[in-house]
Amino acid sequence: MVKRMLAAYPRLAFSISACTRKPRPNEQHGKDYYFYTEEEFKKLIEEDAFVEWEMVYTGKYYGTLKSEMERIWANGQAPLVDIDVHGAITLQTKYPENSLSLFIQAPSMQELRKRLENRGTETPESLEERIAKAEIELAYAPQFDTIIINDDLDKATEELINTIEDFLSEEPA
Repeated sequence: MVKRMLAAYPRLAFSISACTRKPRPNEQHGKDYYFYTEEEFKKLIEEDAFVEWEMVYTGKYYGTLKSEMERIWANGQAPLVDIDVHGAITLQTKYPENSLSLFIQAPSMQELRKRLENRGTETPESLEERIAKAEIELAYAPQFDTIIINDDLDKATEELINTIEDFLSEEPA
């Protein structure tokens, strides 16, 4: 869905998140994520380099760098940030007038499990951790501006496009 939004709206730019997990095959530093060691990440926290950060999974930190947001704004674009619920709520709190929070929800936990298994990127342990986290995150959905159920990709994408179109038409360029 992120790729579809970026293709549909040149005014959007993907905000590359920072993390401490290992890259998956075909992932590149500075393109998919900024990959850091835990020590490097903690040093960035101390330097106040993040707009938001969190230990999302056991031992795995994720965050949005201030420099990444500034890079996008300097290009006259709007950041598209793909982050967990706590990070999204933090951004929504810091930028209430010029942010739109979207909660993309799988149609069911069983479907989410199936999608994660089909990706083939999870160990049995990480799969269970992701499912448990998703169940907790569902409780935060009402705090988002819009909830989109990703049951049918084309339908969900159309709803997402309409929502973003409305938001961008109201937001100053």
